[in-house]
Amino acid sequence: MSTTRPYSPGDRGPESGDGGASGVSGDGVSVSGRPVAPTADGVSVTVSAGDAGVLSAGRSARRLSFAGESGVVPLARDFARQALHAWGWLPAAGADRRAAAEDVLLVVSELVTNACLHAEGPEELRISCDNKVLRVEVSDRGAGQPAPRTPHRAGRPGGHGMFIVQRLCLDWGVVRAPGVAGKTVWAELGAPA
Repeated sequence: MSTTRPYSPGDRGPESGDGGASGVSGDGVSVSGRPVAPTADGVSVTVSAGDAGVLSAGRSARRLSFAGESGVVPLARDFARQALHAWGWLPAAGADRRAAAEDVLLVVSELVTNACLHAEGPEELRISCDNKVLRVEVSDRGAGQPAPRTPHRAGRPGGHGMFIVQRLCLDWGVVRAPGVAGKTVWAELGAPA
């Protein structure tokens, strides 16, 4: 099921868990004043955990800006993999945990790839997690409406991204801000037991 929810003043985004207004500039300076954690490859990310009034108890969030970056799909997968390690999803103790982590990485890949193919590229990736749900959000400047191709034909090349997202996720949707170009495509996956 997909939904489009209008943006309202004061809205922090689709339960982004990170305040919605913060970000990281290309030089690694936090736009919001939050601490920035550089990764091994020099890409800076905002890491939030337990910010009072921003994240609910037990919810962690990470955000990655793609400003000036190339090779964004592998970058997004590596970023998601690091988050999964930090949150204890990886290394996976069993088949169910391994499958859940692989599903997250596949959804991240599909959403970022869709932004590359149909929306002038992604601007930002946000991932948040609590004990029950992991949420992936990809923001871009595109005006299009992502949708699974119907009818879905397994042998037909291309057009499978949103079908995969729909099949793997508990829910997904699109949030748009009126008067602003772009959108945020979000997807939620269940945490492994």
